[in-house]
Amino acid sequence: MTFEVIENTEDRTGETVIRRKIYRTDDPQYPSGYRYALHYGFLDGQGVILRYDNENRTPGRHERHTPDGIDEIEFPGMMELRDRFLNEIQDLP
Repeated sequence: MTFEVIENTEDRTGETVIRRKIYRTDDPQYPSGYRYALHYGFLDGQGVILRYDNENRTPGRHERHTPDGIDEIEFPGMMELRDRFLNEIQDLP
C-alpha cells in the first residue's frame, strides 16, 4: 500500500484549531482513494465544531461530525469536500 500527502496543515487562531490532513492511498480500507480528516475544533478539549473524515471501521463510509452528532455523508470528491469544509467553517464561531 502506498500513500501520498496531498495536504497536512494546522492553523491555530485564539481558542480554535483547523487541521486538514489529506492522503491519496491505494489502501482498500479507503476505496475513495483518500484517507482524510478535516477538523475544526477547540484547543482546550471542549470538542469538535465540525469534522469530515473517513469512518475507520467501515471501508467506504464518510462522516460529518458536529456537536449534535455524526451523520454519514456521500463523498462528492476530495477537493469538493475540502472546499465545502472551508466554506462551512467561515460561518461558525
